[in-house]
Amino acid sequence: MKIVIQRSKESSVVVNSEIVGKISHGMVVLLCFEKGDSELLLEKAIHRTINIRMFEDPQTGKMSQNISQVSGQILCISQFTLSWEGEKGHRPSFDNALEPAEAKRLYEIFCAKIRAQGIPVECGVFGAYMSVNIANDGPVTFYFKF
Repeated sequence: MKIVIQRSKESSVVVNSEIVGKISHGMVVLLCFEKGDSELLLEKAIHRTINIRMFEDPQTGKMSQNISQVSGQILCISQFTLSWEGEKGHRPSFDNALEPAEAKRLYEIFCAKIRAQGIPVECGVFGAYMSVNIANDGPVTFYFKF
């Protein structure tokens, strides 16, 4: 599993000229499931995502607050193209991406478990061609591999 997280001032995702998800402040999560990923790995990824201290404390100016502490929202986008390692060649291969039906199931569980913790989550449409508009705040971007 790979996750790219970007701190965002506002972001949205558009499918077929319609906004299907939009946040005003928080983080954009680009989420990729790979072969061998399972529900067991989700807990670790969710814990890391919601607890990363990537938001500035107004008093210290340091990144010391997590998504809950700033009452932020999450825009979660399925992003299978992260499965390419880019180590050789110039044409990406996505052979390491998890089979779509299982990836969709894990994606839905990921979003639901974060919502269950009281954090608002907006989503893209799994498997659809999407236009993702991100106002990266900082810019601040982090990458996790589980």
